[in-house]
Amino acid sequence: MEYGLIGEHLPHSFSPEIHKRIGDYKYEIKELEPEELESFIKAKDFKGINVTIPYKQAVIPYLDEIDETAKEIGAVNTIVNRSGKLFGYNTDFGGLKALFERAGIFVSGKRAIILGNGGTSKTAEAVLKNLGAQTVLKTDLFPSKNVITNDEAVLSHSDAEILVNTTPCGMFPKLSGMAADPADFQKAEGVIDVVYNPLKTDFIQRAQSLGIPAKGGLYMLVMQAILAAERFFDE
Repeated sequence: MEYGLIGEHLPHSFSPEIHKRIGDYKYEIKELEPEELESFIKAKDFKGINVTIPYKQAVIPYLDEIDETAKEIGAVNTIVNRSGKLFGYNTDFGGLKALFERAGIFVSGKRAIILGNGGTSKTAEAVLKNLGAQTVLKTDLFPSKNVITNDEAVLSHSDAEILVNTTPCGMFPKLSGMAADPADFQKAEGVIDVVYNPLKTDFIQRAQSLGIPAKGGLYMLVMQAILAAERFFDE
């Protein structure tokens, strides 16, 4: 593999089609079991790769250098091999920020809830703070500092104005279900789902049926791919 995407389950990915439109290079998909990740990264048999669920944090110990954005977020989704040294980046940040701008969802001064507490949630938190969110909370089964349960989000934070889903809930092939119901947040005025397959998840459709501006993750995927290609080829 010269360029491609690694992850655990990738039948839903649009990345090869997107990269085919970006430039003249072969971009492949490689599914890895958790026990295969270390040997793959250490072999360094690639020029540039993207990293998706569940390895955005797991790859970090194997990298020689990490750029400041990825370091602050604590998640890497792009790795470039330069003469045997591995450099890590987070192009999801730029992709998600562009999605908010594309959707016309204004975050400054707003209360935001991120559904999920994985690698992508870290990127979402960084983007929301960069865009000036007043408060940012995340949800998980196991609460901790700044992390609450879904039930607590509904009971105590139903005044949240921005909702961002970073879980795989509703993603192909398990299309049904939502990580939370936008109807439970009476002041919601913007909904983002990082899931891009299907183009409109139940979460997005539900928000739109309530008249809430909502966008799925395809634009984020395309923009982060363009930013990744810029890293791959230094242009």
